[in-house]
Amino acid sequence: MTEERTTERASSTEEIADERRCPECESTAVRTTDRSETVCDDCGLVIAEDNVDRGPEWRAFDSHEKQQKSRVGAPTTNTMHDKGLSTNIDWRNKDAYGNTLSNRQRQRMDRLRTWNERFRTRDSRERNLKQALGEIDRMSSALGLPKNVRETASVIYRRALEDDLLPGRSIEGVSTACVYAAARQADMPRSLDELTEVSRVEKSEIARTYRYVSRELGLEVQPADPESYVPRFVSGLGLSEEVERRARALLRNAKAQGVHSGKSPVGLAAAAVYAAALLTNEKTTQSAVSEVADISEVTIRNRYHELLEAEEGIGVA
Repeated sequence: MTEERTTERASSTEEIADERRCPECESTAVRTTDRSETVCDDCGLVIAEDNVDRGPEWRAFDSHEKQQKSRVGAPTTNTMHDKGLSTNIDWRNKDAYGNTLSNRQRQRMDRLRTWNERFRTRDSRERNLKQALGEIDRMSSALGLPKNVRETASVIYRRALEDDLLPGRSIEGVSTACVYAAARQADMPRSLDELTEVSRVEKSEIARTYRYVSRELGLEVQPADPESYVPRFVSGLGLSEEVERRARALLRNAKAQGVHSGKSPVGLAAAAVYAAALLTNEKTTQSAVSEVADISEVTIRNRYHELLEAEEGIGVA
């Protein structure tokens, strides 16, 4: 039994040695490069490639660049005022095992929390940014916006803060305007009425602040496309994909004939969904569409007739 094991070890050692020998010149000067290629140093033959590279996916050309690119912990994010580089101390007075802390330990942790907050927001600028980014996260969560929209809104607010656009305007107003702009840039627009419901400022202030921020920062925001609202309205009403396709076709036809010019994209999208539901024999009401789209039934009726006129090419009484 011992002889068999010795033989197996010897054979495996020979296999490893063969793997490390060049098949062309039989040299043993074989090494693995940074590109995960096994190369013979004598004749230059590439013996094997596409090995598992366990190194980083980035390259560094000096020690300073390597130190900058090295990563530990969670990735940085613009949605936090310190980009996530600070320490967070849990508010619960429990240790890692879930046991309650003693009175002395609790007092110590309270003091550490106080000093941690002081270090995280050392001046008015950081306090401003912390409050604004908290508002952006809250509103984005209420509106169901994804992480990339929150990141974009945070970057826009940072730019507005750097360009000194905040004096004379509220933090909430600028934050809401940034969310509105970021959602439109990501083709996930939300109406001003929807933003007003989750914001702490009035609709007129949101619109005024958005125009100012967009103009001063030179934001490239295209007019909202009515089709971008259709999936959300169809989902909210529980209608089928056929309704969505029909509504998109109605809107494309309306845009081709210029009917959409000067009209609210939200109203056009809601009317298209209502018209498509009727054309596909699916039950829905103007009041239900009005509630989902947050617009009046009068607007839906007016846009509904205009869409059908554009579809049929003749007047509808």
